[in-house]
Amino acid sequence: MPIEAIICLVVLLIPVLWLISTSNRFARLDNLIRESWANIDVQLKRRHDLIPNLVETVKAYAAHEQAVFDRVIAARNSAITGGPKEETELAQSVNKLLAISESYPVLRSNTAFLELQHELSETEDRIAAARRFYNANIRDFNVLCQSFPSSLVAGSRQPKDFFEVDSISVREMPKLNL
Repeated sequence: MPIEAIICLVVLLIPVLWLISTSNRFARLDNLIRESWANIDVQLKRRHDLIPNLVETVKAYAAHEQAVFDRVIAARNSAITGGPKEETELAQSVNKLLAISESYPVLRSNTAFLELQHELSETEDRIAAARRFYNANIRDFNVLCQSFPSSLVAGSRQPKDFFEVDSISVREMPKLNL
């Protein structure tokens, strides 16, 4: 085989290999995005499972706070089928529930309550980590979609939206009453 034929074959093969590699990167990122969204769902499910236990524990000490309990349970139920907005409302309701617990020193020292509070805090940390992982995958996907020359392979793929909170109040520093 003459050297010119080999050079032509290599010159034609390099773009084909690049095209295959870039298409595979898009497929890998698509799957990472789906996986990271599923991880967020797992952590949200964990939070939704913990909340009724927390409500029941606080109920035993603060029976007259029924409106807050009802609000937390309603927010939890809507968050199960809702989206980021409902999750924001749920987080605000749980914060109100925890604020009520500050008025009950015996409750604050109850081991079941402390364990539930710890589990909820740990779950919130896991949710935050899962959201960061999801957003990192979205960032990588969007950079690949928008960068040249991979944007030529992106075709109809559009950049995806980051997972962000809907309410600005969630971004504010919580107020503690000590």
